[in-house]
This record gives sequence, C-alpha cells and structure tokens, in this order.
Amino acid sequence: MTRRILLVAHPRRPEALSVAKGVVERLTHLGIDVSLQADEAKALDLKDSSRVHIAAEAQVAEGCDLVVVLGGDGTILRGAEFARSMDVPLLGVNLGHVGFLAEAERDDLDATVEHIARDNYAVEERMTLHVDAKLHGELIASSWALNEVSVEKASRERMLEVTIEVDGRPLSSWGCDGVIVSTPTGSTAYAFSAGGPVVWPQVEAILLVPSAAHALFARPLVLGPDTHLAVEIKAATEGSGVMWCDGRRHVDLPPGARIEVRRGLRPLRLARLTSAPFTDRLVAKFDLSVAGWRGNGDGVAPVDDVPGGAGARP
Repeated sequence: MTRRILLVAHPRRPEALSVAKGVVERLTHLGIDVSLQADEAKALDLKDSSRVHIAAEAQVAEGCDLVVVLGGDGTILRGAEFARSMDVPLLGVNLGHVGFLAEAERDDLDATVEHIARDNYAVEERMTLHVDAKLHGELIASSWALNEVSVEKASRERMLEVTIEVDGRPLSSWGCDGVIVSTPTGSTAYAFSAGGPVVWPQVEAILLVPSAAHALFARPLVLGPDTHLAVEIKAATEGSGVMWCDGRRHVDLPPGARIEVRRGLRPLRLARLTSAPFTDRLVAKFDLSVAGWRGNGDGVAPVDDVPGGAGARP
C-alpha cells in the first residue's frame, strides 16, 4: 500500500516554499505520495499528478498517515489541526526561531526525509485542552488547544474582571489583562512569557497563569490533569474579552461569559526521531549556560558531548 503524507508549509515564506519543493521531490522520488493544500500547491507551482494530491483544506488530510510541517511553531500549530483531526502523528521541521514543537532543524532535512521514508520514528502523545464558552448557560463556542487557551481583554484601556473556579468551587477574583490555561506542551510558549513555570511534557497537568493581575493571590498554579477550570468574566465589568486557542482560533466574549476548560479527550501525537531528553531540548532552545558540567562520573557524557549542550541542537 502506497504511503501518503500531508505537507504543510507557510505559503508566503519564500524559504519555506523552497524547502517544501525539495521535500516533495525527494519524497515522491522515494515512492511516497504527498498531499498539499491548494494555495500551497499554487505557491509551489505544483499540479495534481500520480504522486502529488491537491485538495481543499477540509479533505487534504484524508488518507495520510503523517503530517510533516515546515516552519515555526505557528505553522506547526496549523498542522496540528490536521494531525489531530485524523489522529495521525505530526513531524515538525523548524524553519523559524525557537521552534519548541519542532522535532528537527533545517540542517537535518536529508536525515529527516530518510526517517520518513523508512517509517522510522516513535510516537509521543501530548495532552490537549477542551474548552467551552457559554453565556447565560447557553453554549456559544467549543474548541481545543495544544498549547493554551487564553482569555484576554479586548481593549487596551479596559481591565478584565474575572473570577476563577476550580472543580466547581470559587478560588479568587482578579482584575487583569488576561488568564492563560496551558498544557505542559504550552508551558514554554505564552504561559512562559507571562511568568509561568516550565513543565516537562511527560507530566500530566493543567497550568493556570494570570497575566498582569492586580491581586495578592495571583500566582501561577499547577493543577491536576482532570481538574475542571472555569474563568467567569464578571457581568458588571466595563470591558469585554476575547478567547484564543493556540493564538489561532478566537471567540469574542461579552461581560458575563463563562469559559470552561478541561483535559481534551483526544491527545495530539508527535513523531519523535530521537530519544534526546527534554532537558537537552530546553538547553538548546533557550541557549542555557551549562558550562562546567562534567556529569556524575558514571560514564555520563560531558556537556560538550550532550545533544543540546554547548550550542548543539537536540
């Protein structure tokens, strides 16, 4: 049976398009079919053929067993929507800056294509979030997130007044710029920028991180994976809000809206090419100083030999 992968690249980034065209040529030469969205195929000047399949967004992932994304974390989050909808793994190749969600770098592209061709990768599941937005008890929107659900003020001059609820009990009320509810995967994204902790991806937890909150008890919280969180925008607040899921999908929130967040029933599956630990990835992506580390003397490699150490990639 012929394998088929979905290739996702930023259609307006020349670098991504150049890399994507080369990947399509290599994969099809190796006997692997490639699916593309119509706008990306047009940007690449590719036509439907026996190996290249062009389809509208709603059908483009059908029949694919892997989603390969070329770009930064924003493009990878777009690819995650396809991967999760079809319950297939996602493999990200970083063409951006930090690229925490990416498994490979551009310089590793030849080896990455070989891994894809040989079906040589492990699959790791990442926790997701499910969110419902309600107004006066009526559902106004439902969505999901891999990184975070954020509830933010809609206008700069107005503070958002919210009450936080944990497992059906009120916790505290804040005036703030917003509230971020994050997965461990998202702990290095928006939640990190707002002062939240870094959580190792194998930890199952939900993070609650206030953004610029005016309150004494407004510290980041790490909660159990089965916690049910709710953020209520006070009915008397002067400003409205907006809910963002992974910074991609948004819903306007009027005063009195209630946002309920819980663990998603369907995780996202990430393709892993190496067994390098998250610690090495963290060191490499944030360029952390580990100079002088020599290990514990039990045969552990010194820092210069560790993937991700001393400037190496994980």
